[in-house]
Order: sequence, then structure tokens, then C-alpha cells
Amino acid sequence: MDKENGSNRWEGYANWRNGPAIRGRQGGALAASFVLAVEVLENLAYLANASNLVLYLTKFMNFSPSASANTVTTFMGTAFLLALSGGFLSDSYFTTYSIYLISATIELLGLVILTVQAHIPSLKPPICKSFNRNVSCQEVDEGKAALLYVGLYLVALGVGGIKGSLPPHGAEQFDEHTAEGRKQRSSFFNYYVFSLSCGALVAVTFVVWIEDNKGWQWGYGIATAAILISIPVFLLGSARYRIKIPTGSPITTMIKVLLAATYKSWISRKTKNAIDNVSRTPSSSAEVTEDEEHGAGKDEIQTVTEDLRFLNRALDAAPAQPRLHCTTKQIEDVKSVLKILPIFMSTIILNCCLAQLSTFSVQQAATMNTKIGSLKVPPASLPVFPVLFIMILTPLYNHIIVPFSRKLTNTEMGITHLQRIGTGLVLSILAMAVAALVEVKRKQVATRSGLINSKEPLPITFLWVSWQYVFLGSADLFSLAGLMDFFFTEAPFSMRSLATSLSWASLAMGYYLSSVLVNVINCITGAFHHTPWLHGSNLNHYHLERFYWFMCILSGLNFLHYLFWAQRYSYRTSEPCNHMEIQNQHQSSEA
Repeated sequence: MDKENGSNRWEGYANWRNGPAIRGRQGGALAASFVLAVEVLENLAYLANASNLVLYLTKFMNFSPSASANTVTTFMGTAFLLALSGGFLSDSYFTTYSIYLISATIELLGLVILTVQAHIPSLKPPICKSFNRNVSCQEVDEGKAALLYVGLYLVALGVGGIKGSLPPHGAEQFDEHTAEGRKQRSSFFNYYVFSLSCGALVAVTFVVWIEDNKGWQWGYGIATAAILISIPVFLLGSARYRIKIPTGSPITTMIKVLLAATYKSWISRKTKNAIDNVSRTPSSSAEVTEDEEHGAGKDEIQTVTEDLRFLNRALDAAPAQPRLHCTTKQIEDVKSVLKILPIFMSTIILNCCLAQLSTFSVQQAATMNTKIGSLKVPPASLPVFPVLFIMILTPLYNHIIVPFSRKLTNTEMGITHLQRIGTGLVLSILAMAVAALVEVKRKQVATRSGLINSKEPLPITFLWVSWQYVFLGSADLFSLAGLMDFFFTEAPFSMRSLATSLSWASLAMGYYLSSVLVNVINCITGAFHHTPWLHGSNLNHYHLERFYWFMCILSGLNFLHYLFWAQRYSYRTSEPCNHMEIQNQHQSSEA
């Protein structure tokens, strides 16, 4: 019986009680379905806060439009950047299972603080009742702002940990050594984005309506309840999960390989200079030295790849520095990580465009007629258009487009990861062009109707803004699912959670870049004009259309940069790896 269980164990994985993970008991689509259900609740809690936050800061905390936009992008950027810490800890010292539970608890605490502040009037500044857009309201004092930021960044810390642990936790449930398992894993990432959209649909419709009509304390209360419920839902799947055993810090391996390659390059150059200063007569000692330098790693050198050849120097024997000894596998793992970084960098501009959905696009819609018939739609509910589009497109893509492309190309993937990401980049270019044209039309209507300085809704429907949401939402579907699948598949086994977190880090840097661009553009345009492009409390005085055209051009240049690297990228071959060997190597290095 023990022998049978030994052959049926998932190597490199454990169950939730730290016992061996058994084939047929742990892993599979059922285990991953709990992750998808949890993501619906988690994203509902997050977006119920983030999607309408820019209006909460403007109307109830008396921030200016540009200050509230920067606060939102910085908050969301921090949340996504902290996904790297969640991924790192999941790979190194904890597990994806424990990191999720810790992070959900932290997010719950942050939402409780925000709920209390929204409920108690004395914890907020006086409501501004001026109808003139050019009149500034009383700013929030430091104590109340501090409470707001504590709540927001506890939420950001929790969201980061969840985003860094939950997607790889779900993806680890599938057997990568079978074609069927790899196909199921690809479908999981598609439906992970679908689950994000399900949570977003409830957040930007029902919860946003509650916030605008019943009060923000109720909206935050719903978000708090959602993240609270997600914890027992996640725990329900505990017996089915197979959990990757942490193998130590992947950063340590990367640093060791880079140091070894640099050190041995320096030693090689120093040795060459010394040889040049002595007789060129062949000597036996020189031959012995060469044999000693390459003999120990001869077998490994024969299997090392020619990409990033500088790192191959780390494979040479170095008796004086035994701690810098590196195996072929360690070197190839570091190469894999370094090769995906240019793709990662190419998606930051795309996510900078996506940042506009939570900031200026919402503020644009807030100045327009938000009625559809007799129904008044909150501006923050605009993301419902891309959300619905993603929910319709995901099943079509997964069950019709992908199978058809597999038959057409006679390949396992059908549509490659890089093709999906490239499609998202093209859609982001179109989205920024559409956004610029819509803003030109909105300002023309404001001028003709004489409502430039009024808070009355402009006589133009907010549905015009929905076009940029549809394009950017489609870009998000193609890029996010493609990025997560790409990073998870191409990363070494020991770095998968950290690598998958790069998808969220790209979002983070996009949001940070959006804030930086707003400030830089204001500084530059303020130096050459009386007023900066994106400054003040009146959005009608902004030159937002110029900002969108700038983003369109920047996205086009970024796409060319992406093509340069994508055409040169070669995918890893899917070879079975001995995960227990990885653990043994880690244990021996610790010893």
C-alpha cells in the first residue's frame, strides 16, 4: 500500500496538512473551481472600493480631480506591486495557501477601517455644497487623511498578497506534464479573468449604486462582507488542493548566478592579462589549469543553451569560491527569468492606458448626462460595458476560437501567448485614439451649451465614453490572461508565483507611470502656458484630449518595442522535471 501511494504522489507538492499530495485526491479542475469562486468575491471587494474611489475622494474627502486621480492610481499601483511580495513569499518560505489566508485577513481589516470612516461624519471633512466648479472646497485635515490612507494601504497590502498567491495556487492544480493538463491550465487563466469580471460586474453596478444612493458606508460594508465570505469558501477546498512546497528564495539563486558569472568573467580576464605578460611558450601547467577549470562542468556545459552566453561563465569551476558553484539548471532558470523581462516591460504602457478607466474616464462621464431613459447610471458603473464584453468573449474564445485555431495551426496552443499580448497592445492604441476623439466632442458640447463652469450635466450621453471602455476591456482580456499564462508557463518551477506576479507588477507600474506622466505633463506645460494641461478643479478646463493623443503615440512606439522582443523570443520546451531534485538541491545548499 505504501509503495502504491509513493508512486501516486505529486512530487514537489503537499496537501493542506503538509502530508503528501496524492494523485486523484488533490489537484484537478474541482480544486481550481474553488479558486475561481474566491476570486469573484475578492475582486468584488476590491473593485467596490477602487472603481468609485475617485468620486469618493472628490465629493466626500474634497480632493481635486488631479489629486484624486493620482491618489487612486498610486493606491491601485501599490496594491498590484505588492503582488510581487505575495508571489515571492509563496515561492520561498510560505505557501500560496497560507499567503492567501493572511492577505485576506489584512484586506478585511483595511475595509473595516474605511467602513467606519465612511459611517462617522466627524471622520470626514464638511461636505462641499458649492455649484461652481472653480471654487475649491475645504481640504481634509491630516488626521482624517491619515485614517483614510491607513485603511487604503492595508487593503492594498491584502490585495497584493492575494493577487500574488491566488492565480498560481489555481494554476498549480493541473498536471503540466500532459497535454490535457496544459490545456486545462490555459483555460483556467481565461476563466480567472472571467471570474474577475463577475466580481467586477456586481461591484460596478449594484455596489456602486448603493454607494451613490444609500451611502458609502453601505458600499464598504458589502465589500467587507464579500472578503469575509471568501475565506470560508477558500477553506472549503482545502482537502482538494495540491500545494507547491516552497523551495527557498529564487532571488538568492538569481543573485548567485549573476555574481558567479561576473566573478568568473573578472577572473578569466585577470588570468588572460597575466598570461600575456609571460612567455607564450606552451606549458603543461597552463593545460592543467584549463582542464581543472572546465573538467568538472564538462557534462553540464554540453547541455547549456547559447542564449545570454555571459551567464554560462557561472558554470565554470571556481575552487576558491565554492559557494558560487552553479548547476546548468540554475543558470537556465535565471536565463528564463531574464528573457521574459523585456515582454514584461512592454506591457507597462498598456496598463498605463488601463489606469485611465479608473480616473479621468470616470470624471469625464460624471460631467455628462448619465441617464438611460428614466434610469440614472452612476459614472463609476461605466466599466460594466467591458466587463459584460469580457464575460461574453471569454467562453467564445475558450470554446470556439482556441479549438479552431488549434486545428488550423495543428499546435497545442493555437494562439500563442505573445500573439494574445500583442493583440491587447493594438487594442490599447485604438482605445486612446477613441478616448481623445470623445473628449474633443465632450468639450465642444460644453462650450456650445455654455456649461464650461457649471456643475450641471452636459447635454451629451455618457455612452460616448463607453467606447474607450470596450476597447480597453478587450485589451485587458487578451493581455492579462495571456501574461499570466505566459509567465507561469515560461518561469522555472521554483519561481512560478513570483513570475506570475509580474502580470500585476506590470499593472502597478502602469498606474504609477500614469501618476508620473500627469505630474510631468503639468510641469512641462505649466512652464510654457499660463495653466498646465491637467490642473485645477474643473475638468472642462483640462486639455485631456492632448493627454490621450500623447498616450496613443506612446502606445504605438511601445508596440514597436514589443515586436522587437517578441520576434526574438523562443518558448521553453515542456519537459518533465524532477521537483524532488529541486528540493534536494535547496536542502544541500542550506546545509
